[in-house]
Amino acid sequence: MAHYGMAIDLKRCIGCHTCSIACKQANNIPEGILWNRVLTNGGEAMDTAGGIWPNNHMSFQPTSCQHCENPACTKVCPVGATYKDPETGVVRQDYDKCIGCRMCMAACPYTGVRSFNWDEPGYAVDVTFGDEDLPTHQKHVVEKCTFCYQRITKGETPACMVLCPARARHWGDLDDPESAVSKLIRERKVMQLLPEKDTKPSVYYFV
Repeated sequence: MAHYGMAIDLKRCIGCHTCSIACKQANNIPEGILWNRVLTNGGEAMDTAGGIWPNNHMSFQPTSCQHCENPACTKVCPVGATYKDPETGVVRQDYDKCIGCRMCMAACPYTGVRSFNWDEPGYAVDVTFGDEDLPTHQKHVVEKCTFCYQRITKGETPACMVLCPARARHWGDLDDPESAVSKLIRERKVMQLLPEKDTKPSVYYFV
């Protein structure tokens, strides 16, 4: 058993959105949906600076499902479609069980990390992309980041890490004090999103 988690270095993130595209390709995510978004801390629009010249400011914050130790979503799902995997600690979504009530979306305090397929999933091309053994995307179900479950169960890393040009992401077993990510979390100044919600996210940010 393990408790997988991720740490993202906000000082290294350059806002290139490579992680978002790598995630979308590896998981064959339908058009109009992103599981992994890069938010801009600055102006009102993406990739725009805040403040007044010459004192502008802009930084980036990748955001996706936080794979909480104490997830609010699993407590409200009436059919057990969203659940915490005991072997990995990953919060997963069973598309075949999901009844589309979206209670998990309402309970999750992290706005925008889940998506709902209102229509049959559409794609820009007729060729299926993504890794092997992916679940089929369905109409009227909730979707979200899976930490690339299909990869981590094979000992691989999530797709968002593979092509990050700034090497801003770190991955590993948070229950292993000797893992690289655990050591970094102990050594660096970190933050978690909305700690007051007591969800205990498995995603940390170096600040």
